[in-house]
Amino acid sequence: MKVEVQLTGDEWVPVCGLAELTPGRGVAALLPDGRQAAVFLDRHGRTYAIGNRDPFTGAYVLSRGLIGSTGNEGMPFVASPLLKQRFDLTTGRCLDDPDPEKAVPVYATRSR
Repeated sequence: MKVEVQLTGDEWVPVCGLAELTPGRGVAALLPDGRQAAVFLDRHGRTYAIGNRDPFTGAYVLSRGLIGSTGNEGMPFVASPLLKQRFDLTTGRCLDDPDPEKAVPVYATRSR
């Protein structure tokens, strides 16, 4: 089974095998247009994909972050391995800085 990310409209591209993902960890994937995505699998079997570039440092490292969830809401996030800012895996916004410039792109995912 492959994990795919949605680039535009009906354009989906395979990025990795589902078996290559470890719950709670991420992998980096190079997209056809040269962008990078960080792809994650949570402990419930859900996949997520966000931009791999950390907007605070410019480094392509978000795939190396660990995922977690916030309190009672259960909002899934990844913590950057560098400065530890948390990014919502469903919206891309930074949970530690309200500046919209600090958000990361989000990609829809599916497994086929």
